[in-house]
Amino acid sequence: MTSSATSAPATSSFTSSSASVSMPAGSPSTNLQTTSASQCEPSAAAALLSAATHAGPSAHSDTPLARELSEITRRRHALAAEVLPVPDKTRVLTVANQKGGVGKTTTTVNLAAALARGGARVLVIDLDPQGNASTALGIDHRAETVSVYEVIINDELIATVIQKSPDFDSLFCVPATIHLAGAEIELVSMVAREQRLRTALEKFLAESEQPFHYVFIDCPPSLGLLTINAFVAAQEVLIPIQCEYYALEGLSQLLTNIKLIERHLNPVLAVSTILLTMFDSRTNLANQVAQEVRDHFPDQVLTTLIPRSVRISEAPSYGQTVISYDANSPGSLSYLEAAAEIAKRGAPQ
Repeated sequence: MTSSATSAPATSSFTSSSASVSMPAGSPSTNLQTTSASQCEPSAAAALLSAATHAGPSAHSDTPLARELSEITRRRHALAAEVLPVPDKTRVLTVANQKGGVGKTTTTVNLAAALARGGARVLVIDLDPQGNASTALGIDHRAETVSVYEVIINDELIATVIQKSPDFDSLFCVPATIHLAGAEIELVSMVAREQRLRTALEKFLAESEQPFHYVFIDCPPSLGLLTINAFVAAQEVLIPIQCEYYALEGLSQLLTNIKLIERHLNPVLAVSTILLTMFDSRTNLANQVAQEVRDHFPDQVLTTLIPRSVRISEAPSYGQTVISYDANSPGSLSYLEAAAEIAKRGAPQ
């Protein structure tokens, strides 16, 4: 009687949450099949590279996975050798897009962490009542915490509210609490309601013993008074755009509002940076959206694309940015590269 095991070649298999390698035993030519090395955990990627190496030189050098792992190593070495310039004066950037789920908070905290890791002194102002930026930076933002709400509504000094991130000595945060949800209504009847944040921030920066190189303001997904306060307080606007079908929906309204703020309240405001997020190179749609955005905004769009990444999504659940959670992951490398681009570009003249 012939066993069914003898009717098929023996195989050895490695499977992870996002990759699979199947290798016929003894075969000189091994075929590696994987979705993307950028979606593998570091341990899985290392195992895959080891499997490719043991399969022979041809498999190691010619497979898409091996080439991608080699490219990640090259990027890591290039970033390690790079020294980021710091600006002569504080750059204040508002991260805004009224569409939710495009990566505003993720972009804010990871760019801030990347620049702090590069030697800059960075402040994040969490202006979203959900307080997600505070969570990602490991900052206490329970309801009883003195927060940006007190700064805007009760004229509290930023110096008494600011907290240092536990992961980086030069990264600080003004937290948001749930009380901020009612600030929109309270601001309606206040004098100079659009300028409350700018007044507080200018006073803080002028009196700070050590200068800050960057200030990032994380906005809620709306175009209300909180977002207007963020626009009035900043010189630059950074817009994250998701590489999906609705990416450009509502963008024209956002740009119109920015123009109105520039004309009536803040003449130095400009859209300096557009960052493409949640990019999946396997889909034609993502590539088409990216090209369309580049065609419309050739000077503002960063070369770096932020990929979809499990590590980026996991990091906030540990109260960390992906820069501190897994500095060698593809998502972390992308944010480090984006931060380097922003630093090299400098403020618009």
